[in-house]
Amino acid sequence: MITYASSGVSIEAGDETVSRIKPLVRSTFTPQVMADIGLFGGLYDARFPEYEHPVLVASADGVGTKLKLAFMTGKHDSVGHCLVNHCTNDILACGAKPLFFLDYFATGKLDPRVAEEVVKGLVDGCKENNCALIGGETAEMPSMYSEGEYDIAGTIIGVVEKNKTLSPANVQAGNILIGLRSNGLHTNGYSLARAVLFPKYSPDTYFEELGCTLGEALLKVHRSYLNIVYPLLESNLVNALSHITGGGIIGNTKRILHKDTALDIDWNAWKMPAIFSIIQQAGKITDVEMRSAFNLGIGMVICADKENVDAIMEACKEDNPVIMGRIVPQYNSI
Repeated sequence: MITYASSGVSIEAGDETVSRIKPLVRSTFTPQVMADIGLFGGLYDARFPEYEHPVLVASADGVGTKLKLAFMTGKHDSVGHCLVNHCTNDILACGAKPLFFLDYFATGKLDPRVAEEVVKGLVDGCKENNCALIGGETAEMPSMYSEGEYDIAGTIIGVVEKNKTLSPANVQAGNILIGLRSNGLHTNGYSLARAVLFPKYSPDTYFEELGCTLGEALLKVHRSYLNIVYPLLESNLVNALSHITGGGIIGNTKRILHKDTALDIDWNAWKMPAIFSIIQQAGKITDVEMRSAFNLGIGMVICADKENVDAIMEACKEDNPVIMGRIVPQYNSI
């Protein structure tokens, strides 16, 4: 007799996973969360008395092949944190702060311990960003994934006052670009990095210039810029934000340009962190390719009026910000 279990889906593993993650998820609940996990949907009180005209901002993303590092090292508690921070930065670039998060975890054979570690990372990210994890989906799909592998994705919902929404309309020639540091690859460029690194090294290889193993460097949690940038938004010091993800600094920062403007980036304004030098040397990768695939040490770009630069640099001084370029008329671009 064929059963659900014999076909590869374990109801018991699913129940165990839920029992493991319930207290973790509950720890992220804010007063606006209206229901415990286990219903068919998450409920969130959408009254915003502090906003005159609230606008909801949504974004969905994944972690990509950074997950391969989690599989290789057996460390699963950082990738969920990366996911929440990545999504937080995306809506922050619209001027919004996060309200709640939904996750999707899919695997071939559900391991409740691994699922619990992934959710712990999600919870850590939600707590860092004052965001409630109000629901999600755990899917066990035999034959869809290789043994020991899984995928995660997430959706974030945030809110912004309509007249404080960031858009290219706020950007003009003469604006200054200020870079906030990344702590590594964040969640982009891992397919290229793995292709050049792991024929030569293992995740356990220690690099003096990194101060840690290669695996530890590549699994560093994607930084959230909410706590450093949001006060600047409240003070009206920022015209636009560019979250540096796939496509690099140019590919992402072009998205904030107003018509008839272009980017002038000073690539010598900061030193590329050691992890990127190791990748470039291992694969003999050109500068052009590096700039299109990686953030090269800059995770968020602030676009601001020249008269606001000093205030921003002072507010962000612990982050060691760098003036990295400017907005120029299109015919003047470099």
